[in-house]
Amino acid sequence: MGEIPGVVDVESGYAGGDLPGAGYQDVLDHERALRTGKATARNHAEVVKVTFDPAKATLETILGKFWESHDPTQGDRQGNDIGSNYRSAIYYHDIAQRTTALATQAAYQAALDAAGIGWITTEILPVKNYIAAEEYHQNYLKKNPGGYCGLGGTGVKYPKPAENVAQSDVPADAAGSSLKSRTPLDSGNLNLAQQLIVFEAENCEFCRLFDQDILNHWQAEVPIVATMNVNPPAGWELEKPLFAAPTIVLFRDGREVTRYTGYNGEKANFWKWLGFQLLSPEQQKIAFQQGTEPPFTATNLDEKRPGKFVDPITGATLFLSNAKFDSGTGWPSFFDPIEGAVTEHEDKTHGMRRVEVRSASSGIHLGHVFNDGPAPTFKRYCINGNVLKFVPDKK
Repeated sequence: MGEIPGVVDVESGYAGGDLPGAGYQDVLDHERALRTGKATARNHAEVVKVTFDPAKATLETILGKFWESHDPTQGDRQGNDIGSNYRSAIYYHDIAQRTTALATQAAYQAALDAAGIGWITTEILPVKNYIAAEEYHQNYLKKNPGGYCGLGGTGVKYPKPAENVAQSDVPADAAGSSLKSRTPLDSGNLNLAQQLIVFEAENCEFCRLFDQDILNHWQAEVPIVATMNVNPPAGWELEKPLFAAPTIVLFRDGREVTRYTGYNGEKANFWKWLGFQLLSPEQQKIAFQQGTEPPFTATNLDEKRPGKFVDPITGATLFLSNAKFDSGTGWPSFFDPIEGAVTEHEDKTHGMRRVEVRSASSGIHLGHVFNDGPAPTFKRYCINGNVLKFVPDKK
């Protein structure tokens, strides 16, 4: 709400209940009492008080964002959070606000009907017993960003464009992200056997960072697609509701296998997560524990066809076959990597001083480099073949 042009202030709080002066723990305790039949008084809902300049933003603009930013059809819950304190609600101050609230509800219900989504359960009542939340609840995501933005809507846009938000007011990268589909993905266009889906949100700085670091350079074998809709493709299943953006979900046979929630620039962590899904235990030991395969066991040791050797997770090219030579050591050896494809690090393990080689794209361990190779570099990049994927040149 605070990102809407014209909004002056936002404050987290509690309202709509019969508990004057209640705090967060009071609300939780009362909800437990209600569930066990030990209380009857109405509990507060967790709310946000929005103060805005009507010359810069209309109430419809504010409520349009309200409808889009959560799922108003769930009754006493939001995602995995269940209880009357999680109910969807609009609390108004006067009849004019009530009229606008009801009008926007009708408009959004029509949009939900068209999308085949259920009935709105939002209560629209006069404000009652509003209490500001504790300081640690205020601007919570700014204090605890964790690399994600809130994500909990239905994916259905409020049907009337928000007033006072010109395209020129939207950052270029945010405008670009809005081109991603807001309609549910068509499973017929996806890979049923194995598919990554990135669930993003509008104006999400962490989504833009993920796109910039990862998505825009995607070369991995597993297919990936990004969407602005929080629902999985028809017939596919999420293990649990989404709560943050970006969330990257790996599906196999239309069912969620695992997910990676949030992103704040930690590329190595993301690729390690994906690597544990794509690599065999033997590959994982090499890639993440600096293991070494037995000599003369790599299936690509004697590979001589024209082609390239790529990172098994990211798909980034590491070495070309014309830089490969037979070192007689039992491991694939190269005299030169692709520029910028690997990084070198001092390695003092096992009582030796060596230079470790890692993939620049994923950070996985590849092997070591020695100064006993052939011309022109006189380098020998001694690489574990199990963490190299060979891709032959097309004829």
